[in-house]
Amino acid sequence: MRWFAATNGDSMSLDTDDIKAIAKLARLKVDEADVPLYATNLSSILHLVEQMNSVNTEGVVPMSHPLDVVQRLREDVVTESNQRDEFQKVAPATRDGLYLVPKVIE
Repeated sequence: MRWFAATNGDSMSLDTDDIKAIAKLARLKVDEADVPLYATNLSSILHLVEQMNSVNTEGVVPMSHPLDVVQRLREDVVTESNQRDEFQKVAPATRDGLYLVPKVIE
């Protein structure tokens, strides 16, 4: 099985053996009749990725979102009081503000 992208200009395509190997590694049960369809579909996806990789993106500023939008955020202020002492009163064991639990891994 080929685990590399074609670098010599040849289009990367998957054959039925590749699909069976991928299914085995992913522990997926694939019907024999569906294997050629999967090979065609996954090869199309790889071809699309090759096309996208071939686009010159030099000078293109990366963006976090395709639309120039601003998300409205609420003001970052504390809205509740610290109730740690109240919560820890009912805990079986605490020390220095931390909950103590039994050791479960040796």
